[in-house]
Amino acid sequence: MQPNTGYSNTTGYSADPSIKTDTRAMAVATTLFFMVGFLTCLNDVIIPHLKSIFELTYAEAMLVQFAFFSSYFVFSYPGGKLVDLFGYKRAMVIGLLIMSAGALCFLPAASHAAFGIFLAALVILAAGMTTVQVAANPYVTVIGPPATASSRLNLAQAFNSVGTFIAPFFGSALILKGAKPIAPERLHNMEEVARHAYRMAEAASVRMPYIGMALTLFCLAVVLSLIKLKPQEQNENLTQDFRPGAFADALTTPDSLWRHPWLLAGAVGLFTYVGAEVAIGSLLVNFMGLPTIAGLPEAKAANFLMVYWGGAMIGRFIGSAILQRISTGPVLGTAALAAFTLVTITILTHGHVAMFALLAVGICNSIMFPSIFTLGIQGLGSLTSKGSSVMIAAIVGGAIIPLATGKLADRIGLHAAFLLPAICYVYITCLGFAAIRRKTFGAKLIPVEPV
Repeated sequence: MQPNTGYSNTTGYSADPSIKTDTRAMAVATTLFFMVGFLTCLNDVIIPHLKSIFELTYAEAMLVQFAFFSSYFVFSYPGGKLVDLFGYKRAMVIGLLIMSAGALCFLPAASHAAFGIFLAALVILAAGMTTVQVAANPYVTVIGPPATASSRLNLAQAFNSVGTFIAPFFGSALILKGAKPIAPERLHNMEEVARHAYRMAEAASVRMPYIGMALTLFCLAVVLSLIKLKPQEQNENLTQDFRPGAFADALTTPDSLWRHPWLLAGAVGLFTYVGAEVAIGSLLVNFMGLPTIAGLPEAKAANFLMVYWGGAMIGRFIGSAILQRISTGPVLGTAALAAFTLVTITILTHGHVAMFALLAVGICNSIMFPSIFTLGIQGLGSLTSKGSSVMIAAIVGGAIIPLATGKLADRIGLHAAFLLPAICYVYITCLGFAAIRRKTFGAKLIPVEPV
């Protein structure tokens, strides 16, 4: 008997050739995944803009990502409860409405030019996004034939990557292009009234983009609510395989998860990967603006973010083909070692060499989430769903490591602060190469990245 690797026995699918993909639902779902990726990546454009407006330190600027990614931990359980109470579709509709409200909160934030209100708006936006993602992955699997569920999940994830790819261009054109940053010394010496007027004028650039996003999210909620799906009772338990809402239960389960060292090692790996990726993406614009690197203005530097996130998108297609022929461990270890090497080159050099070395880390990041996730939950059997919850909760690394990197940048400089992401890649390298000697199972898992 082949060991249970998780998804094969927990989904409750049965082969029914009469089931066909609901194309309307799939179109809305892929648009939703696009918006999730788009809004997540847009933070990388907002951060340098807010840093300039409010004279923030790097650590203070990283509070944007702290507020955003900590929502995966804080709101995952309530989001999971909404799925339990209302089902996938209604939970997604509620999440979209919360996201729309969060986007609208950028209006008072801009009107009052208050950094605290911006953070509150991001928390609301992220709360809705967490709820959407808790339900979105299983939703995609139940709107068509079980045999092609993995294909639909990969397609949805591809649209997520497209969103992260074009967000920097959008943010640069509509938010940063009209910005007129002034030197911190000059801003600090302004009269309070003049300084506040300047901040209001600069913050106003976010109004129209976020109004547009609020309307788009609201329209998506309306369209999704109007789509009627046939009930599929066999898929009731699928929610548990993808949502982090079971995290609290996972820690107290009778068959303790602490007996599975690869799950714990994988959770730490996911924590470090998300943290390193977000820290680099969040600080790239400021890094490329340093006189010793490229001296690029924010709007132009933001366009180069497309190289970082575009590399991650392209790398997923390349990595998918490679992983069909080579086992997960050596691929993950090699990618992480390459990322560590590139970050080290960045730390030790200056100019365009340092800049493009850091941008190239994006393609190395591409295969890390599914690889680490797979290694973490492989072989858990009946604990797969709860193990998945622990892994998803580890995404909180995207809140903690960027904040720590920002604090380090304030102390030793931005250039040297990338030492922390480099250390993260060392751990992932060890995890990948250690997996080479691990006993593997026959079935392949296809996890879905939620960010």
